[in-house]
Amino acid sequence: MQPDLTLILSTPPDRLQEAQKARLPIAHMAYRIGGGPHLFRSSQPVVPRGGLMALDDRGFDGRGDPGPFCREVVQECAARQFSGVLCDLEGAPADPLARLLERLGQSCARQGLTCYVPEAFGERVPTARVLLSSALSGGTLSQRLEEAAGRFGRERVVLAVERTAMDFSLPAPRGTGAELSRRELAELRSRLSPAVFFSTELCAQYFTYTSRRNEAHFVLFDDGASIRRKLAVARRHGVRFAILAYPQVDDLLEEILR
Repeated sequence: MQPDLTLILSTPPDRLQEAQKARLPIAHMAYRIGGGPHLFRSSQPVVPRGGLMALDDRGFDGRGDPGPFCREVVQECAARQFSGVLCDLEGAPADPLARLLERLGQSCARQGLTCYVPEAFGERVPTARVLLSSALSGGTLSQRLEEAAGRFGRERVVLAVERTAMDFSLPAPRGTGAELSRRELAELRSRLSPAVFFSTELCAQYFTYTSRRNEAHFVLFDDGASIRRKLAVARRHGVRFAILAYPQVDDLLEEILR
């Protein structure tokens, strides 16, 4: 990869040793926002050190003062030599989660830590970098990046690469399809031997087929080449950081890094 785009691997504790072989910064998926709120860490024996703390919000109950939680995060970052906090959240950008992230962003900024938040929270946490998903329901990746740069500032935009594998029954007016596992996609391609094409707009591979019920289908998926193209588009738009979920790309990483 060219040095102007830094790749970060978000990695669970049980995959850490193999992910470290890529020699990329790690976002350690070993932390969550628990009730209270308080910081909880995985009980895995591998103690993370260096890289980023990756937080999820599965235990967040919306109660309590976020101040002590923010202090716990800062202290853990100092103890583990983390350079920042990656907030990998499922919750909606509404209070009280948004208030917690506002406080966390302020605490990180005071300590010189980098905070990463999902796009939906970008306006609420102005000191944070903003995670922009590579998954598209319309338009192009270039348009998405330009729009995000206009909203947040180009220097704040981070591409969060999501490996796509979707089977759409046509027509698909809602723009949604059935998710395919790696095995399901491989079996489908093996059975059909379809001609595969590349969508420049979506930065993804695709093929079409007709089911036994005579239904038209459109399958959109990523491989190493399409993810490399996504990263190339991000680089052209001045994006300096990208997040890859290691469990999603473990079989593609060698090709992505070529």
